[in-house]
Amino acid sequence: MKTTIKIRTKCMVLFLILATTHLVSAQMASKSYLFEEHIDQKNTTHELHINDGYLVHTVYEKSPARFIMTRGGFVKVEGNHLIVDLEFNSNYENDQLKTLQIPFEQKEDALVLELKSSATFKPIAPLTQALDGKWLFATRGPDTGQERRGEENPRKTLKLLMNGRFQWIAYHTDSMKFFGTGGGSFSSKNGHYTENIDFFSKDDSRVGATLKFDYELKGSDWHHTGNNSKGEPMYEIWAKR
Repeated sequence: MKTTIKIRTKCMVLFLILATTHLVSAQMASKSYLFEEHIDQKNTTHELHINDGYLVHTVYEKSPARFIMTRGGFVKVEGNHLIVDLEFNSNYENDQLKTLQIPFEQKEDALVLELKSSATFKPIAPLTQALDGKWLFATRGPDTGQERRGEENPRKTLKLLMNGRFQWIAYHTDSMKFFGTGGGSFSSKNGHYTENIDFFSKDDSRVGATLKFDYELKGSDWHHTGNNSKGEPMYEIWAKR
């Protein structure tokens, strides 16, 4: 009898340890969210994406267009906090932040984050399209076996596409230097890729523009061709991250 009780006790302790470990290392479900706030007679949009353990949070105004900030990196859950190991932070020169600890709560389908104040992020309707996922800029095309900018290179340009939204971010992981970002809505189907720009850190006047490209998937590479925002021909190769 005593042996049975000891075995049951050990099993219960092991179960509690495993359960606690799971909670500490839990990963947020991949989703996109929006939060709109009214500040000083202006409407400010917070766009939040969580994609396979990676978080991107961007803030901008739509009318008149004004980029405010973006930051992102690898995210995990510890208790009731989101812990974000930042890869980029557009405000790094001012706040020197490389890590975020954000208290959070999930209320039904909403995600409540304690930022400067409580912010309730509502989910964007799921939408699956070709090219969804995280991509890193690899090289200019065509592919002739040239050297690529890989994961080990601290100079990165990341492009995230999910739920009909896109964003690219250029940054340096060692120095935390931020080079620029842009994003909005996108569509990708049958080799045609279209971007509608909602924010652009380098030039707010680009907001509202629509850019059309062609794409081709070759293995884990995305071959991206067309004209850039300046009307110049381009050929980029992006590698799936």
